[in-house]
Amino acid sequence: MKINADLNERVVIETETLDWVASPAAGVERRMLDRDGAEHGRATTIVRFAPGSEFPPHDHPGGEEFLVLAGTFSDEDGDFGPGSYVRNPVGTRHTPSSAPGCTILVKLCQMDPADQDQVRIDTNAAAWQRPDGIDDAEFLILHQFGPETVVMVRLGPGAPAITHDHPGGEEILVLEGSLIDEYGHYPKGTWLRNPHASVHSPHTDEGCVLWVKSGHLPD
Repeated sequence: MKINADLNERVVIETETLDWVASPAAGVERRMLDRDGAEHGRATTIVRFAPGSEFPPHDHPGGEEFLVLAGTFSDEDGDFGPGSYVRNPVGTRHTPSSAPGCTILVKLCQMDPADQDQVRIDTNAAAWQRPDGIDDAEFLILHQFGPETVVMVRLGPGAPAITHDHPGGEEILVLEGSLIDEYGHYPKGTWLRNPHASVHSPHTDEGCVLWVKSGHLPD
């Protein structure tokens, strides 16, 4: 299966407009953003667990990272509420479930095998940082390995445009508010993939919170 599989193409998806598609597990549905391969292939997906649903025990041959968007996700390592960021490296295994139901952003088979850090961060409790000289922005580093960086970014209302390029590309999920650049307006729930060497000038009128992953796409 191939969905937005050319990583050199720019992609913009308002995820909340997509239909939910059944997964192999009862009560677990998906909105597929990009995919290259079968069930264990490279994928970026919004996944929704119905209350009381679970996924069978499975391995992560290419690693897994996810961000809990709503509800509570559970596995052998604990319960993870909204704002939880988790990385399960290549070779790990778990049995996910959700008693109350949950929605998560999931990326599969996109990890360097040498990156063996297991990450568990509650972004609501973590200490955000303010860039020097910028009063209307905050960021929280979630993970860094080689050229890859994963951060949360919070921009205040009226934050001005900051032009930058993307060596190694960039992905953005708009979690709150809306983002604007010279190519369009991106409300809550929008997922963007900007390829290697692309350039844009993002800003916001109402303020926004973003999940951003950069440096991981091919040149």
